[in-house]
Amino acid sequence: MKLKNLLVISSDFPDKNNTYVGNIFVKEQIKYIKNYFENVYVISPLAYGMEKFRNTSYEDYEFDNVKVYFPKYLNVPLFYFYGRNFWVSLEMNSVLKLIKKENIHFDLIHAHFTWPSGAVAVELNKYFNVPIIISEHTSTTFHRSIDKKDKIFINTWKKCDAIIRVRQRDISLFEDVGISKNKIFHIPNGFNNSSFFQYETFECRKKLNLPENKKIILNVGNLYSEVKGHKYLIEAINEIVKHREDILCVIVGGGKLEPNIRKQINDLGLENHVTLVGSKPHGDIPLWMNACDVFVLPSLNEGNPTVMFECLGCRKPFIGTKVGGVPEVIASDDYGLLAEPENAEDLAEKIEAALNKNWDEGKIANYAEQYRWDNIASQIVNLYYEHCPTNYNL
Repeated sequence: MKLKNLLVISSDFPDKNNTYVGNIFVKEQIKYIKNYFENVYVISPLAYGMEKFRNTSYEDYEFDNVKVYFPKYLNVPLFYFYGRNFWVSLEMNSVLKLIKKENIHFDLIHAHFTWPSGAVAVELNKYFNVPIIISEHTSTTFHRSIDKKDKIFINTWKKCDAIIRVRQRDISLFEDVGISKNKIFHIPNGFNNSSFFQYETFECRKKLNLPENKKIILNVGNLYSEVKGHKYLIEAINEIVKHREDILCVIVGGGKLEPNIRKQINDLGLENHVTLVGSKPHGDIPLWMNACDVFVLPSLNEGNPTVMFECLGCRKPFIGTKVGGVPEVIASDDYGLLAEPENAEDLAEKIEAALNKNWDEGKIANYAEQYRWDNIASQIVNLYYEHCPTNYNL
């Protein structure tokens, strides 16, 4: 039997055609969770000016039994430092106004990220007596909130019914700020196995106009923040090409750091070994993943990167760094190799070792099965049923 109606609150969400892919993993998760509900309502509040900042435009849309809304509200960055409660109030009022206007009824709220969506959800619940689940995906923000004993984060966690943490080893940290670990549950992110599966490598290379005789190293990630570690990836490639010429590193993604990254490539004379291809629609990413020999994510911080699971789903080895929840997933060198973050020399060694290794693709594929979104969605829905107060009558 299906549950009734679910409300999802997320401060970022893709547009209808996924030309903007912020928090694409939330949308991918919903594609499977929706099967357990009559209706799913997604509300992604937008501060005025955010469309220009993200270089996109939003319109409300529907798919299957899911309705997506982007209500506007007034906000300025200074609110975060001097008036976060005011920020939450403004955002919550925009959500409440939309709920009343559209006559939305729901039995459960699932908020993605504690700030601001979780904080908005618990304020919203002054008007609705429903359970609240919060998924906390961040790495740096999460640890900062624990270290500083951030009152908004702590109060939000205390007022919700259950917290999903994508990194298992962080569960004990909640106790440091007075949150019982009994309300914390480890559920990782996942991948869409109907899109991310093995294609024929050389056919993908032909479609993408990539060379067939090169070892291709792929990175997919936005170029907005240095936390993605592109600087160290390029330095690592510079080390590798000193003794081998058969590699091409392809970086998929766009952002404000692109000029700096391009300059680094040119200064090192790596134009023939590193190419920036810009942002690509999410639906095209499986082609790029299947065209590569190894996938590399040299992040300085991570929560539970979706591209890691997508890479494994395509039967490709994952080369990453020992940050966030990555070591919990790449727990064996049967699935990938891990380097120290901010260490180009170590990263170069791991990339070269991966290029020289004969990987068991079947073993990678079998391991990835547990991270399919249908399996992850089932765990989340079980949490809805089993760990929310029974008086909510789900």
